[in-house]
Amino acid sequence: MFVLNRDMADLLENFYLPFGGRLNPANRWVQLAALIPWGIVEEKYVRSFQSPAIGQKAYSARIALGSLIIKERLGLSDRETTLQIQENPYLQFFLGYTEYVDEEPFHHSLLTHFRERLGLEILAEVNDWIAQAALQAEREVAMKQKSSKRDRDDDDNDAGGSQITMEVGEAFSIPEEAPAPDVTKKTRNMARKPHVLPSTAAPTANVTNRGTLMLDATCAPADIKYPTDLGLLNHAREILEDIIDVLHRPHIGAMEKPRTYREKARKSYLGISKQRKASGKVIRKAIKKQLGYVGRDLRIIEALVTHTPFTELSKRHYRQLLIISELYRQQRQMMEKKTHVISDRIVSIEQPHVRPMVRGKAGANVEFGAKIAASLVDGYAWIETAQWDSFNEATTLQASVETYKQRFGHYPAVILADKIYRNRDNLNYCKELRIRLSGPKLGRPSKQQSDGDCRQERQDAAQRNAIEGKFGEGKRKLGLGRIRARGAETSLTVIALQFLVMNLERRLRALLLFFFRLFGFSVLRWA
Repeated sequence: MFVLNRDMADLLENFYLPFGGRLNPANRWVQLAALIPWGIVEEKYVRSFQSPAIGQKAYSARIALGSLIIKERLGLSDRETTLQIQENPYLQFFLGYTEYVDEEPFHHSLLTHFRERLGLEILAEVNDWIAQAALQAEREVAMKQKSSKRDRDDDDNDAGGSQITMEVGEAFSIPEEAPAPDVTKKTRNMARKPHVLPSTAAPTANVTNRGTLMLDATCAPADIKYPTDLGLLNHAREILEDIIDVLHRPHIGAMEKPRTYREKARKSYLGISKQRKASGKVIRKAIKKQLGYVGRDLRIIEALVTHTPFTELSKRHYRQLLIISELYRQQRQMMEKKTHVISDRIVSIEQPHVRPMVRGKAGANVEFGAKIAASLVDGYAWIETAQWDSFNEATTLQASVETYKQRFGHYPAVILADKIYRNRDNLNYCKELRIRLSGPKLGRPSKQQSDGDCRQERQDAAQRNAIEGKFGEGKRKLGLGRIRARGAETSLTVIALQFLVMNLERRLRALLLFFFRLFGFSVLRWA
């Protein structure tokens, strides 16, 4: 049987709204709002204003951070984020609205300003607070479950007969996050590392090492075109030709326009770029030609400045001119020395802060973006270091271990890391602190390696897959695989946001598993 669709006007008028006009407390956005320390974020956010008491009323920190979390968690653009907030009452509750408002919360361009104000340090500190509170709550729940299981075992030994009992116990109450009344006072005095919160446990003398710390590094690729020397020089030449047109415009009819040979240069570039596989000799010859065209355009601009000042150029054109001048110097130096290596190499005119990262991966030997050194503890991730310049991740191990001690009040018992971390300095450091660093011994492999050592290495490698999976979650589910922000600071802010969202997702999964065990698998036992 086929039923015709109802009339659009009738459907809109009689559309049923569930929950009787109330929000569902089990909704993921309602639960997520309870996990974020909005008060701490507000204090940090206010400090980013030069004059908080002057000017137009600013949006709250909950709206700023909440909208960025929505954008990264759902993978939306800036425009789509504001539209989704307008259409979804749960998203408006997440942002702190007291009632549903059928209009855009703000202009989508404000998300850029939110990313600038909520920098890497503020987000890292919020992430630290959430992860520590979640770990403490999960450990308290685990301890309660162990104690209740021990009590049940004692009852089984004492009780007799045959009866069915169902124990729900205290599981109906959601484990509350540990209150932190003094966190704001303590974090104000920590100016050097504001993202490392002090341990909530009381310091004790001669504390044994506990826990497992996983360390690894990855690259967050920027959203740029794959750079080639020939393509960069051609793009620079086109920009310089536009700048020449702007500088010559006031003198049209009074002064002859300089000749740039733009058509010939374009034809020369296309002749090489359209080839399937050009030889190295042909590419070097084409690069030399494009260098000549770019150098000629730079000399023309230098001559035109005597007639037309740089104030005629826009900020964007002037910034591009400075970047192209440095790009020309680098490419010319590499051409003269016949090398492909130079310090602070520019691979994108639009994002000159991006640097090449040689990773040695099978799919992509070189990636272009920020390098991140991260740590993982019980499923929660922290950013230890994020830089645009390449660095050896082994140099971050000792700082990461000291940061671990500041967070939890003790050193880790085991560090699971890649082989690159096993240098002599790190090995001696771990030996002094009685920390076991995973991986094989330095030097030539021994032929008499015991079965226990082999089994331990395989077990460590299997456990270390957790941090690789965390990177995969960020790159596949979130936007860590392609950072679409353009600025150097805002890109790092986006990376910190994605780590924050991953930890929030981890906390939500833990709460969901708790309820699943509570209502789906209530304990049935024979006494």
